[in-house]
Amino acid sequence: MAHLHITSWVIAFVLVALATTFTRAGNEKAAKISHMILRLDYLLILYSGGSLFASYSSYGALVIIKVLVGLWAIAAMEMVTIKYKKKKPAAAWWGQLFIAAVLALILGFGFLPAGILPV
Repeated sequence: MAHLHITSWVIAFVLVALATTFTRAGNEKAAKISHMILRLDYLLILYSGGSLFASYSSYGALVIIKVLVGLWAIAAMEMVTIKYKKKKPAAAWWGQLFIAAVLALILGFGFLPAGILPV
């Protein structure tokens, strides 16, 4: 399930980049399509993340923090695409997305069992 989760995140980052690029280029139809696919990808992220949460529940607070950071990253991705769509400044949300993504990577790969560091 970890591979599905990681693949979903990579696809989500690519779709955010595509949606913002299409919006900047003025291609509203392509931006809307990529944003809708991104929203479907959120469901895949939540499903695989929920499954990982259930299997790692013995790690206590660390897993709960990882879930909250992951939800923060999803919210930041959504807000970035919405701000671009409404032609409003999105720099603060880009910063939040970067911070949340880095924290999620550190927690996921650094401290949880699917990671690369021994616990």
